[in-house]
Amino acid sequence: MSGLPPFLLLLPLLLVAAVPSPSRPPLRYCRRCCDHLDPPESPSSARSAGPHQMPELRTFINMTILKGDKGDRGERGTPGKAGAEGPPGSRGPMGPKGTKGQAGTPGDPCKTQHSYFSVGRRKSLHSVDYYQALIFDTVFVNPNEHFNMFKGKFYCYVPGVYFFNVNIHTWNFKETYLHLMHNDSEKVILYAQPSERSIMQSQSVMLTLELNDEVWVRLYKRERENAIYSDDVDVYITFNGYLVMPTT
Repeated sequence: MSGLPPFLLLLPLLLVAAVPSPSRPPLRYCRRCCDHLDPPESPSSARSAGPHQMPELRTFINMTILKGDKGDRGERGTPGKAGAEGPPGSRGPMGPKGTKGQAGTPGDPCKTQHSYFSVGRRKSLHSVDYYQALIFDTVFVNPNEHFNMFKGKFYCYVPGVYFFNVNIHTWNFKETYLHLMHNDSEKVILYAQPSERSIMQSQSVMLTLELNDEVWVRLYKRERENAIYSDDVDVYITFNGYLVMPTT
């Protein structure tokens, strides 16, 4: 056999290599139950189908890595417009009683409003006119000159409630008829019939006055003579008034 050509010696080895081994299992493909029933494409068919499909790439940025340090607080912005006013809420429960506060300081006496007067007449008077204002000639108190001695009238400079009083002495056998006037309105009357005895008469009233109102005493002459008595020694006729409570 040594004389045989070399290719004849290699022929049995090639035949043995070409025969598949009976113990090797046939080639199988793994498949899931949900896969398509068609067999997978062979490499040759894949090449014939077209160029190779590249997978889709998506960029993902981890923002936590790019987050910087916390910045400084910005300036306060312009306040916006106020919203519509809401309905009033229900009244809350009554709170506990507070402690007694301290007494305040005394008020300024210069801010207290005053108005008062007291005048008299030392001369008797017989009225000759139908209406006649009673004029006074003696001042007891009239610090602010709210009572005009020439006109016999009190003028209101401080609106409020005032008290007025008039006192007269009657004349024997003569009638005494007077009215306490508020502007041109008769408020109260002071009257005494003619008598052989002269007597003292008085009348008082409280009035609410406005600025520049007038209060005065007026004699009223009728058919009989109207007169009041006084003398230079004693004062029988007086007219007084003062502010009780201001309204401003």
